[in-house]
Amino acid sequence: MSPELAGLTDKVAVVTGGTGVIGTALTRALAAAGVKVAIGGRDQNKADAAAKSIAEATGGRAVGLSFDVLDRRSLETARDKLNALWGPIDLLVNGAGGNRPTATTANETMPAGVPEAWESTFFGMGSSGFTEVMDLKFTGTLLLTEVFGRDMVGRGGVVLNLSSMSALRPLTKVAGYSASKAAIDNFTRWLAVHLAPQGIRVNALAPGFFLTEQNRFLMLETDGSPTPRAAKVIAGTPMRRFGDVSELEGAALFLLSDLSRFVTGIVLPVDGGFSAYSGV
Repeated sequence: MSPELAGLTDKVAVVTGGTGVIGTALTRALAAAGVKVAIGGRDQNKADAAAKSIAEATGGRAVGLSFDVLDRRSLETARDKLNALWGPIDLLVNGAGGNRPTATTANETMPAGVPEAWESTFFGMGSSGFTEVMDLKFTGTLLLTEVFGRDMVGRGGVVLNLSSMSALRPLTKVAGYSASKAAIDNFTRWLAVHLAPQGIRVNALAPGFFLTEQNRFLMLETDGSPTPRAAKVIAGTPMRRFGDVSELEGAALFLLSDLSRFVTGIVLPVDGGFSAYSGV
């Protein structure tokens, strides 16, 4: 472990979304840096398996923690269980959630004229999928921070939210996802100001384009070849490739460690230059 990251040794962290592609990378990096990591999720067996894999790979300490991010009582029970095991938490990574096809339009834009298939447009999308994505990503982040963040009051700590390029530059099709991530960005900045006197820092990480479970259906054909949308993504990324999840680890450790102890209220892009490129 790098000496600069010594401030992470023996810290207690909760990571949601820790069984996903990005969450696994962040959890692995924290465990390798000496953090005691609780991987949260609704499926205890899945969380336990992920924790065992992380512990074996890094030699660090990791446990599975079962809870529902939309159920306050479930969150409080999980917090009490973790407190009894390792004490109050110091770090919280809000990475839970996912996109839904029902919150995604079939077409990038609505063609001119009256459509024959309203269901392929915003007007046929309905609100249920949209609401589900908003709940999972924003409301889940809100409740989790409210419950587990109490451990940091009077002690200090760090909250790291997972944002997206779609919060900064809304992507076509993924209306619900874009709106939920924009809410995360706004909440991150607001909470950073509110909690600053407590010594609690709140930042967000905004990944560019990485292949994950939630976007694979948009980026890859059934045979594994890139979709036309994936080709547009690569063309809009100056580094001309998708990111590798390991490339998120350094940015996350920076924001969670003492290296960034005077940094709060920011959204840090890790995007291969996507947010800087106008396309011309």
